[in-house]
Amino acid sequence: MSSAPVGPLLAGVEVHCDSVVHLYPNSGGDVVALRGVDLDVDAGEAVALLGPSGSGKSTLLALLAGLLRPSSGHVVIGTHDLGRLSNHQLLQMRSREISLMLQEPMRNLLGFGTAEQNIGFAQRGMRRQRTDPPPRRPVELLEQLGMGPLAGQTVATLSGGEQQRVAIAAAAATGPALMLLDEPTSELDRASRDLVIELLLKVHRELGTTLIVVTHDPEVAGAMPRTVTIRDGRVGAEGRQGVEYAVVGRDGSVQLPPDVMEWIPAGTLLRVRRHSAGVDLRNPELESDG
Repeated sequence: MSSAPVGPLLAGVEVHCDSVVHLYPNSGGDVVALRGVDLDVDAGEAVALLGPSGSGKSTLLALLAGLLRPSSGHVVIGTHDLGRLSNHQLLQMRSREISLMLQEPMRNLLGFGTAEQNIGFAQRGMRRQRTDPPPRRPVELLEQLGMGPLAGQTVATLSGGEQQRVAIAAAAATGPALMLLDEPTSELDRASRDLVIELLLKVHRELGTTLIVVTHDPEVAGAMPRTVTIRDGRVGAEGRQGVEYAVVGRDGSVQLPPDVMEWIPAGTLLRVRRHSAGVDLRNPELESDG
């Protein structure tokens, strides 16, 4: 993969994770956060990352943002293998091609500024090439996203849901190829959550950016065309248009759904039988009984 100077990417970019492992050093022994994640996201796709606390989804988001480097494996954004980029090149990518929105909205905003000023501040932080088109005017962007009435209001005086929507607009203001969001609806009421979901889908539809959202909220996940469930540091399942699928890893591994694990506990010996419709896993002890 290329480690040349990072150039501009098209709106919406492919994301690839190949056998990604990440360890957190610990005096009592390294903590394994990710155990070989394989994930492919198409350019312009919207994906929700689901999973229980500690499953590794936030670690994966930090790797995609270039804030962490994988212990092994490859994280590739467009044509760039993030593990092979210098710190300066990673900084360039984060300032021009990748937007990361942290969980609490005020960690992404200047509370004393207006919504319009926050958009302008985000755009001033961009590292632009001479050939790049000028960014949208903040008021125009807010109006396009249905947030025109908030433009002149001080962020600190807004509700939590309004602050979150301004934070999303600020993240989108740089025209990123990839937007990463960590729990964008946490601690919001239902009405505010629904407005945030609507805004996310509008940003994705109108700006064409690739969108990856970490969430524990099934309503948020259900609004995305695709969901990826992380369990025990690996991809456990995927959902496409509301249909759930198990995922075969590149090493041939498959994580069984939790309800299936109740019937087939760890250590069970199974026969694998191929047939025209696919593959069956059969317990020979139960077959002999019946």
